[in-house]
Amino acid sequence: MPSRWIGGLDEAGRGSWMGPMVLGAFRLPRKDLGRLTELGVRDSKLLTPARRSHLASELARCGEIRTRSVPPRVIDQWVRRHGLNDLEIREFLHLIRGWDDTEIIADACDVDAERFAARLRAGAPDGMPISAHHRADRTFPVVGAASIVAKVRRDRSVARILAGLGAGPASGYPSDPKTEAVVRACLRPGAPWPPWLRASWTTTARVLGARGRTTLDDFPP
Repeated sequence: MPSRWIGGLDEAGRGSWMGPMVLGAFRLPRKDLGRLTELGVRDSKLLTPARRSHLASELARCGEIRTRSVPPRVIDQWVRRHGLNDLEIREFLHLIRGWDDTEIIADACDVDAERFAARLRAGAPDGMPISAHHRADRTFPVVGAASIVAKVRRDRSVARILAGLGAGPASGYPSDPKTEAVVRACLRPGAPWPPWLRASWTTTARVLGARGRTTLDDFPP
């Protein structure tokens, strides 16, 4: 018999240079799954910020939302010692704890989606049905819902960081010139290390080259 609930897992900010990575989980009764299509739920990257925020409020009314925010310091530690995939698995397992009678669909960050699913199953309650798929946020509305709640929390975190710096809008990603300008301004010689910056990103080493800190072990723990 199918599980009474169905849930999705996704993240936002995995590749970002500044701010947290946010893991999101959303579940609702299987009988109500069609509600997500009615609301227009889909991959958060295909939605405007205003639409994401509105949908996050609607999702809270029709299902259960959980998120976990991982700060740059913890991300850097896991990049050094384990890897981001291991960190995601740990955080996803926290999110689904206690979700009995729930089928889980995850967006796979591993190149091998089935391996990612197997690792989740190994740490989940016995018998919990879990699958993982690439681009699941575009294929399964329940995973799209998880991507929305993760993205909304992540965007709010980045907005708070930028507001505190007196900076204008920026994506937080290393490919964004506005983000790089913010980081360069905060990494002037003698400036304290910004807690919102991921030290383990290669872009950080490039920007810090003039300061002579170009190896991963040189960065703060």
